[in-house]
Amino acid sequence: MAEEKGKIFKTALLDRHMKEVFDWSDSNVPVRDALWDYFMEKNGRDTMKTEQDMLPFLKDDDDKIEAFVNDNLKK
Repeated sequence: MAEEKGKIFKTALLDRHMKEVFDWSDSNVPVRDALWDYFMEKNGRDTMKTEQDMLPFLKDDDDKIEAFVNDNLKK
């Protein structure tokens, strides 16, 4: 789990493979990596901007993450 100033965040969903979480995906890539790739493409391969875009996902609950992935990564 990720920690920030004494807070513990649950990130298990981010570590699961896409196909384990989303019935529309057949990817073995972890959700975290799929999100990272999405933001890297969106940000013109700017690592610092992508890092900032990824930070909220460490704090978001699973429902928010799943909704974002469904809205933005589902083809």
